[in-house]
Amino acid sequence: MVTPSSFTVNIPGLTNSATASCQPTVDDHILMGTSHPVTVLEGVRCGQRANGTAAVLALGTSNPANCVRQQEYSDWYFRVTKSDHLAQLRDKMKRICEKSGIKNRYFHHTEEMIAAHPEFLDRALPSLRTRLGITTAAMPELAAAAARKAIAEWGRPAADITHLVVSTSSGVSSPGADVRVAALLGLRPTVRRVMHCLHGCAGGSVALRLAKDLAENNLGARVLVVGVEATALAFRGPDVADLDALLAMALFGDGAGAAVVGAGPMSSGERPIFHMLSASQVTLPETDNTVGIKVTESGLHFKVSPEMPKLVGENIKRCLADTLAPFGLASDWNGVFWAAVPASPAILDTYQAALGLEPGKLAASRRVLSEYGNMLAATIFFVLDQMRCRRGSGNKEGRENCEWGVMLAIGPGITVEMMVLQAADTGDKD
Repeated sequence: MVTPSSFTVNIPGLTNSATASCQPTVDDHILMGTSHPVTVLEGVRCGQRANGTAAVLALGTSNPANCVRQQEYSDWYFRVTKSDHLAQLRDKMKRICEKSGIKNRYFHHTEEMIAAHPEFLDRALPSLRTRLGITTAAMPELAAAAARKAIAEWGRPAADITHLVVSTSSGVSSPGADVRVAALLGLRPTVRRVMHCLHGCAGGSVALRLAKDLAENNLGARVLVVGVEATALAFRGPDVADLDALLAMALFGDGAGAAVVGAGPMSSGERPIFHMLSASQVTLPETDNTVGIKVTESGLHFKVSPEMPKLVGENIKRCLADTLAPFGLASDWNGVFWAAVPASPAILDTYQAALGLEPGKLAASRRVLSEYGNMLAATIFFVLDQMRCRRGSGNKEGRENCEWGVMLAIGPGITVEMMVLQAADTGDKD
């Protein structure tokens, strides 16, 4: 008969080192609030968990081939939407584009595609079915392109992926892009999938938070995380009564980003990029109508209140202080690196002013905004990749050397997504 004191968990895939690390000591029993030896349930639970903190192990990004220069976008947009007669709105769009800091954006939709679908420009005509057909076909290919780069960098077969998390604001269907991505990549039929939609600019950060939980609570898990956007779902012509749409047309672009996330023990060849230490989310009270996304018969509609930067500025320091305090980092905002989703230039300026950041602290975010625009769920992967490059840069002026960092995004709600990171290239050194 097996007694609790001699019970050993035997789970396939559980290594000896992991088993040893899970044997509770007297101190462990005290911390768990128990005075008895490990029970069957405690042993099983311990044996199922990873032995270590989750880490980003690889990154990959991808964009459609169609690139539109921001300095040409206003003329292009008003021409393809047959709106040249709206001179005042065109001038307003030009001013927005000039102030955006964006140089390039990439789109799946082209001038020819828009011309073939006049319902995209007439708000009175239903177009959701057509738009969803286009994005449903485009997103898996774009997502798979980014994922293949991440898997290649990771160095293990795609079949070793145990979990798949896909985030987008450009589709709402089931089966969704996750099923098609899994098939395109040759993932196992047993891969455990999660698909979530409409988290806007915070979508990729939400997906990475979920990946951290999955990796740390499933021994041997390797989570492929993907954020992908094809904004044809939201493309429409200008309207004097809908300035939110004008702002969206001036900022958003298409792209996909991917990461492989896992927790210890690491296999041979796996090299962490960023350790994911702590994740948190705060929803600012009474901001439900400040930032939002709505799916209608005429496509996707974004709502962004002019009050958003002010509200973020008034609350961001408190949100971050609560997240960073356990690490002793709550007061030294310039002593950490910043991987912030560049929702807009105004949001980045708000972070800089509210936190008193030095000009170069948001350089990675501003570079991504400049080269790609705001790609919603995909953007954070581009920012992490840019931060990784800056850490390895030989240019001392552009190099980021801080060991600790913050991943930051703002989503509908207003919801603040935060994660404390530790750069592996410094965190593993004595």
